[in-house]
Amino acid sequence: MPKPFGFRGQQVPASYANFLVINGAVLVPQFRQENRDAEACEILGACFKDREIVPIDCFNLIWGLGTLHCISQQQPA
Repeated sequence: MPKPFGFRGQQVPASYANFLVINGAVLVPQFRQENRDAEACEILGACFKDREIVPIDCFNLIWGLGTLHCISQQQPA
């Protein structure tokens, strides 16, 4: 897990578990925490050896209270 962070008293739900598996790759959220971000990529890389691990900066995205997996879920009718 990334170190907790927030703004104006609101803690955001930053989590590396919000990764997204796509064709041939795994998109891994990053939170500008160099060591923890690298460790998350390493761990997921060991789990998905046949896919490219692609780190994605989600620092600004997390203020919407979700990251990669969350934003991939809702499709307009």
